[in-house]
Amino acid sequence: MIKHLKDSNEFKEIVKSGRILVDFYADWCGPCQMLAPILEEVDFIDVLKINVDEHQELAAKFGVMSIPTLVLMENGEEVKRDLGFKNLDQIKKMVE
Repeated sequence: MIKHLKDSNEFKEIVKSGRILVDFYADWCGPCQMLAPILEEVDFIDVLKINVDEHQELAAKFGVMSIPTLVLMENGEEVKRDLGFKNLDQIKKMVE
């Protein structure tokens, strides 16, 4: 399931328990646009999309310097991070 972050205040609530893949992206980013349909195919983990233009403070908190940035969160803590376009197999390996 893909969820789009609307309010930065809900971030902690969303990631506090379980595993979730966070996608830091921007609408104008070419690799982000290429990644979007692949994330639609992800059915093995929930995905939270965070637009860095709308949530600059959250992107800064996570030190996001390039997009797309995928962050695997587990019980509110970052456990893995990967940058750039990834195919479905690479995403599966990341979250294993």
